[in-house]
Amino acid sequence: MEYAKMRAIAEELIAYAERLEGSWSVEIGAAGPVLAMTRPPKRHAGTVWRIGKQLDAQLATTHSGYGCVPGPEIEHPALGRMRRPDAVVLPEEALDEEGLAVDASQVLAAIEIVSPSNPDNDYRDKLADYPAMGIEHYLIVDPRTGTIEVHSDPANGRYLSKEPYIYGDTVPFGPWTVETSGFRRYGKAGDREKR
Repeated sequence: MEYAKMRAIAEELIAYAERLEGSWSVEIGAAGPVLAMTRPPKRHAGTVWRIGKQLDAQLATTHSGYGCVPGPEIEHPALGRMRRPDAVVLPEEALDEEGLAVDASQVLAAIEIVSPSNPDNDYRDKLADYPAMGIEHYLIVDPRTGTIEVHSDPANGRYLSKEPYIYGDTVPFGPWTVETSGFRRYGKAGDREKR
């Protein structure tokens, strides 16, 4: 199916989701448009925030005019994909352009925090889509296990480099580093329980 038709279906799903209770997201993957309910734990949002703060501080030096922002849609029409990462590194001016999605060619890095309910989306589907979209760096943080993967060097639709880390490590991520000692796992006793 051509991308314009998939995008039109995705827009209909987005409009439909706005009438539903709860939080929903729409993405276009290999199988076409997908509507999924999202209900990430607070620790998911906390990890996105911590990473964004750290990267923004470094981007001022490494990539002036860039920011780490949560969740804009990114699309690659020729590939037929539209994804909504937890956070992306992109030029700030891309957020001022008309339209709903950012062109994937503008994205330097994608960050995903693994959801307890759908880990395959980050480890399989997006791990295939992001290098095919030309996104140079991909960070997967998994609060279920306290592990991190850094993927880089996209070529022929896949990442050639994969480096594993654990919570507590200082993680090299492209020209930046991410300090993970403040990250919290899902459901771990002693990790700032619910208040």
